[in-house]
Amino acid sequence: MNIAFLILFLASSVLIVIRSPSAFLPALLEGAQNALALGVTLAAVYTVWMGFLKIAEDAGITRGMARGLKPLTSRLFGTKKEDALGKIAVNLSANMLGMGGAATPAGVSAMRLLGEEKGSGYSQAMLFVVNCVSIQILPTTVVSLREKYGSASSYDVILPVLIASAASLLFAVLLVRLFYGRKK
Repeated sequence: MNIAFLILFLASSVLIVIRSPSAFLPALLEGAQNALALGVTLAAVYTVWMGFLKIAEDAGITRGMARGLKPLTSRLFGTKKEDALGKIAVNLSANMLGMGGAATPAGVSAMRLLGEEKGSGYSQAMLFVVNCVSIQILPTTVVSLREKYGSASSYDVILPVLIASAASLLFAVLLVRLFYGRKK
């Protein structure tokens, strides 16, 4: 993918230098400035939500969520491993709140813990697809970016995101069950 982006960048750079050499440097600097501003915005959003997630973890909320989600997660992921189910619960709850960046460390830990089990292919595949296409009840990153850039109705994306993520999650779970079989 890096090669594709490099080729795209070089081709567009050559074209702009040929057509309007004086526009090349301003366009390059403006793109860098926009990329930096977006990076800082995303870092701020992730910092807030990761702090919120850490507070929830320290307060025992994530353990409570893990207990509440255990019947569903143990059945869906085909494991009884408590620590893996706890990490999966944190991952799912963070993803449901639209905190994809905050969900990643818990997902990686859960994947590692699931890998310790014999025949963990189904569990790991299910975690991978559920993590990638998870239901987002509140797409906080999208909403905050829409707010930052002056959207008149930043929250209008919630219902379409919920419908699309629920449909993709259902389809992904069915595909894992089809290709891996159902783990008992």
